[in-house]
Amino acid sequence: MLIGTDINLLNLAGLSPTGDFGPLTGYTSKRGKPVWYLKAPPKEPPTGYQTHYRNVFRLVAMAWAALSPAKRAAWLAASRRAGLKITGYNLFLYWNSKGDSAAVRTVENQSGINLIS
Repeated sequence: MLIGTDINLLNLAGLSPTGDFGPLTGYTSKRGKPVWYLKAPPKEPPTGYQTHYRNVFRLVAMAWAALSPAKRAAWLAASRRAGLKITGYNLFLYWNSKGDSAAVRTVENQSGINLIS
């Protein structure tokens, strides 16, 4: 565990930055304490499985960005109206990566918003 002086000052100021911060990576432990350590490069190259799914996520993100603002808003609204614990983007990601049209049709029925025509 590494806690730099700058990070301590941020925590004392009531800020709790998490994620990558310069050469450090930080998170909040289960006990609510900030944990910081030096970022380390991976010890092994990514597996074919990891590379495949990184590409899937990349392509779905590009497809999301290519949607019209109205269509993106429809996915977000459908997720909220159906009371899902995920965002419309996450639903779009799930549908595009798994092809589970039945799940999306259920969300359409619950929300009254047409998503996949």
